[in-house]
Amino acid sequence: MGEHEVHQVTDDEAQRNFVRALLEDVQALERMLAEGALEVDVRRIGAEQEFFLADAAGRPSDRALEVLEHLDENFTTELGRFNLEANLPPAELGGRCLSDMERMLGEMMARASEAAGRHGTQVVLCGILPTLGKEHLTLDWMTPISRYHRLNQVMSDLRGGRFRTLIKGLDELQETHDNVMFEACNTSFQVHFQVGGSEFARLYNLAQVVTAPVLAAAVNSPVFLQHRLWHETRVALFQQSLDMRSETQTRRGHRQRVSFGERWVEESVLEIFREDISRFRVLIATDLEESPLKILDEGGVPSLRALCLHNGTVYRWNRPCYGVNDGVPHLRIENRVLPAGPTLVDEVANAALYFGLMLALGDGTKDVRDSIEFDDAKENFMAAARYGLKARFRWLDGLEIDAGTLILEQLLPLARTGLAGRGIARADIDRYLGVIEGRVSSGRTGAKWMLDSLAAMDGAGTADERSRALATAIAEKGVGADPVHTWPLAGLVRSSAARESYRTIGQVMSRSLFTVHPDDVVDLAASLMDWEHIRHVPVEDHDGRLVGIVTHRQLLRMVGRGLRGDDKPIAVREIMKDHPVVVSPDTPTQEAIETMRKNRVGCLPVVDGEKLVGIVTETDFIRVAADLLDRWLSEDG
Repeated sequence: MGEHEVHQVTDDEAQRNFVRALLEDVQALERMLAEGALEVDVRRIGAEQEFFLADAAGRPSDRALEVLEHLDENFTTELGRFNLEANLPPAELGGRCLSDMERMLGEMMARASEAAGRHGTQVVLCGILPTLGKEHLTLDWMTPISRYHRLNQVMSDLRGGRFRTLIKGLDELQETHDNVMFEACNTSFQVHFQVGGSEFARLYNLAQVVTAPVLAAAVNSPVFLQHRLWHETRVALFQQSLDMRSETQTRRGHRQRVSFGERWVEESVLEIFREDISRFRVLIATDLEESPLKILDEGGVPSLRALCLHNGTVYRWNRPCYGVNDGVPHLRIENRVLPAGPTLVDEVANAALYFGLMLALGDGTKDVRDSIEFDDAKENFMAAARYGLKARFRWLDGLEIDAGTLILEQLLPLARTGLAGRGIARADIDRYLGVIEGRVSSGRTGAKWMLDSLAAMDGAGTADERSRALATAIAEKGVGADPVHTWPLAGLVRSSAARESYRTIGQVMSRSLFTVHPDDVVDLAASLMDWEHIRHVPVEDHDGRLVGIVTHRQLLRMVGRGLRGDDKPIAVREIMKDHPVVVSPDTPTQEAIETMRKNRVGCLPVVDGEKLVGIVTETDFIRVAADLLDRWLSEDG
């Protein structure tokens, strides 16, 4: 659940004290491993369920703290006020553990939904909520807990207050942000797999290998800020949103805090902890217990709070974890790759495939490093995140194969063998691996369902309406028992809630801009108006800052006055209107209409800070009015 009682490391003495405690924790763990103090011969599994809260219109809701007041200690906060997390108790891997996991998840989500309903919100299971906008990613939407704000301050200081995101997929997203809230846009279904100390290296390396095909089948996050990006955009977004490297570190190839890793583990979990301490400075600290070595001397079990806290600020996709269960210390591998949703049965099916492969391929002494290079495992992982089932893998023993074929022909039989060998109930194996088989055979992952739904809408409605259609469909269908590959595509919902798609200018404006620079020839602006059938051309400088606007009326006036006598080309700056009236994306639509009427202008450039991000015209408002009238008449009769 994370450590909330933390403080920022602000002075050299605090830094030294915490690092000393961190190093002592590593010594204590080394001693525990050498003495065989960690639990062995037990396979436990666990899970953490992150989820979004959305309002009735499918947009993010900031009521997480209010909802949390009605829930028990198994629920906790996340970075954003639109997220919560539920934690399942650990269970032994065997028998009906998978269906028990689904049942417990269902009970917890039912309680969460009931609590959310008291505040006019609903639970949505998806990797990235399609309706998220930049207006939801300010510090006002950050959960007011010191740990989050301190992390934000530390990371902002390291990044100079500028977080840059560049993701290229079907569309291209390039954003500069001033806080870490982009990280809050990701929700996952994290699963835990307990391992023994002596087998950790072999099984951790195996987890690195099998993560790629499991992710390829599980992808569920193709849309962010209304851009179609990777099939699992969370991988790129999470990695970039927490990138704290300086320019010098970036040039040196310094590893990011969010990463797949750079090499195999050779012998022990200590290699990972030592590397992460060596590479990543301490960001936050907490009040610590007495010496873990002293606790060991007295026959006790240390919690290794310093090590666990630092480990919680390094985000490997497969992260090693130390814990204590009923007074017995253990190690587990935390798989952080799987996205939330879109249904509980889909999530448990993903977990079943992962657990089954870990069991089947981890049985015995074979070392996966003998069959595949680390770089191939890493490249497979990135390909799965980008392309889902269409990814092409370089698999064990040099086999080159696409993800879907690999899963159907090799991995599903292996997973079935692994689960059966552990005594998993036959009905559970059939149910959950059957979901994977149906999903992969149809090619319809959660990501593909979203992309196909957007394609089927074929530009109908506004971008905001299409995003809300996705979010609404996920919220409605996600509570059912039907896995995503059986869902009909989402479609626009024509209802009285249509006005929700026109509340702000960001929902109405056009982002597809044709602009000119001040020193361009006026003829270019005139040609753009003719070719694109527009009446207003914004003027921006080379940094994207709005400096003026050229209107159709201004061009007519220029023609009416006659060309300049010397017949030299006329620059845009000579006729453009300086300092045009502007609005921001979050300006209420009604306010913008009044601004346009009061200033007697036919368009309003839309700026975010000083940067031009869109434009809204009289034509846009006529279209909105016509759409609302059409829906009203349809509902009336």
